[in-house]
Amino acid sequence: MDTCENARVAVRTVNREQMCWRAVDVECLVGEDHAARVIWELVGRLDLSAYYGCIAANDEEGGRPPFDPRLLISLWIYAYSVGIGSAREIARRCEWDPAFQWLTGCEVVNYHTLSDFRVQRQVELEELFTQVLGLLSAEGLITLEQVMQDGTKIRALASSNSFQHERGLRRHLECVREYVRGMGEAEAEEETARVHAARQRARRERQERLQRAVAELDRLRAQGSEVRVSVTDPQARNMKQSDGGFAPSYNVQISADAAHGAIVSVDVVQDRNDRHQLLPALTRIQQQLGRKPQQMVADGDYTTCANIEAMQQHGVDFVGSWRDDREDRLNADHDFVYDQQQDCYLCPQGKQLRSNGSQIRSGVRYHYYRARERDCRDCPQRSACCTGNSPRSVLRAETSVAVEAFRQKMASPEAKAQYRRRSQVVEFCHAWIKSKLGLRQFHLRGMVKAKTEALWAALTYNLQLMLRSLKPQPHPLA
Repeated sequence: MDTCENARVAVRTVNREQMCWRAVDVECLVGEDHAARVIWELVGRLDLSAYYGCIAANDEEGGRPPFDPRLLISLWIYAYSVGIGSAREIARRCEWDPAFQWLTGCEVVNYHTLSDFRVQRQVELEELFTQVLGLLSAEGLITLEQVMQDGTKIRALASSNSFQHERGLRRHLECVREYVRGMGEAEAEEETARVHAARQRARRERQERLQRAVAELDRLRAQGSEVRVSVTDPQARNMKQSDGGFAPSYNVQISADAAHGAIVSVDVVQDRNDRHQLLPALTRIQQQLGRKPQQMVADGDYTTCANIEAMQQHGVDFVGSWRDDREDRLNADHDFVYDQQQDCYLCPQGKQLRSNGSQIRSGVRYHYYRARERDCRDCPQRSACCTGNSPRSVLRAETSVAVEAFRQKMASPEAKAQYRRRSQVVEFCHAWIKSKLGLRQFHLRGMVKAKTEALWAALTYNLQLMLRSLKPQPHPLA
């Protein structure tokens, strides 16, 4: 046998049990054009005086100085830009990720600090969002000539199994109360004080969640609404998802400017449909930007007669999904002739259908006309015309001038072309927030905190849009 095969090969072994000291040049951790650097510079251009005004520590009175709000804002924006929405994950990344280390200067930021900062400064966050809108408007990225409106369902931090009826909620609440009252000192002696305090806090928080769930259940019962709420997130609602299933979710409303796709308004609501969200979106846009959009485009969920008339009153051109067969379905009885002078219908056999009252639904007044029993009893067309033993009835919809003008406008090719742009603008915002920013499920419970997280996501989206739009493009020959 060849001696080379028996020779021992010398290699360097890996020793992972040793400790080492390493010099780190923080400025060299990320490149000059790294997103963390650009976000840090953009946040520095904003007016953060509202954040600094809440800091009690100063040079005269002393006190432990907190982290710079500019740092915490930059950390959250950069984290959302890479799809991270967990405060614990950001705290872990600050220990080894070069971008997070560059932002913090290799300091460790506690996840409690990050979590509290995200949810406790909602007023300052809304002002920050408005400032970014001002920068985008100054750069010509927001024109408000055309605004697209749409809503999407984002899952709440709860499971479908967390929905309980009143009996189950009150039973769980009483069990937790008995357990909390029965906690004695014997249990505290067997465990450390820290563990005991943590368990007490967890049980107390669970009891508070159950109490909020019972209060939400009583509120819904008073409104005549559903009789089940989630134990984990009582304000969440069971909503239909894009895959056809149902899950605890919130309805996130987004208004996007059509010029460059900037988000100009965001809100979180409990409604399962978007019927009543158009006017609130218009009000938010006017409050944040100081002016109304010239035109708003929305899908069929927003296209109601009440919204059409309201948008006309506010002087905003509205473009929505209007099917030409809607009037045909309402007035499907083409063989029945309406006599406007006598306010009645004439059937093909010459019998009259008199007015039988009216009702307003979704902003439209519907008039009901009904034939007499003896006219339909001996009619040769009874079997084909009437359903069951009831006499024939006809429904007539009375639309306003604004609705009729809207219907004629949506029949034009120009309005249809404007409506087709909606999916390219606002639905792109929803897709970007869910896929790129990772916000398919909220990391916080409660509608107020969910709205705060939606604001962080919209703020990150707008800053990314600004980076893409203001970044100098390379020369075609380069």
